[in-house]
Amino acid sequence: MIFSSVHANDDLSRYPAAIKKAIEYAANTDFSKLEDGKQVIDGDKMFANLFHLTSQPKENTRPELHRKYVDVQFWLSGEELCGVAPFTGAEKCVDDSRADEDLYFYEDFPSEFYLHATEGCYAVFFPNDAHRPGICLDGQPLSYRKVVVKVSVDLL
Repeated sequence: MIFSSVHANDDLSRYPAAIKKAIEYAANTDFSKLEDGKQVIDGDKMFANLFHLTSQPKENTRPELHRKYVDVQFWLSGEELCGVAPFTGAEKCVDDSRADEDLYFYEDFPSEFYLHATEGCYAVFFPNDAHRPGICLDGQPLSYRKVVVKVSVDLL
């Protein structure tokens, strides 16, 4: 997992080329002119999903994993908490009904910790990084906008 911010002036050349491309796409695209939904970058190898969301109490969210894609999540506005935990293989998948979208939901992870993501932050979740996006701060739902760039593991 990687967590940083475009305001930190990280040297993106240290990251794999596909991850660098995804972060630069998210940081440099004017999403204010785009509708929510899928944005094609490189066919099925790399694409973005743009969202307007409202954070929820933790009990209304579930940890998720992806097997075929890395998530590069970029917060365009607003803020949320995002739970994170390493996947050990011992955790139980409780919902694979969206496997065609490479989305698998899991039971709670005992080692889960939380990132506080704000405008300009980005997180890179690899297939063994369980993540629980969309948790509200201090129990207060907030609106936010983010883009999730899906990077095929074949590009790494």
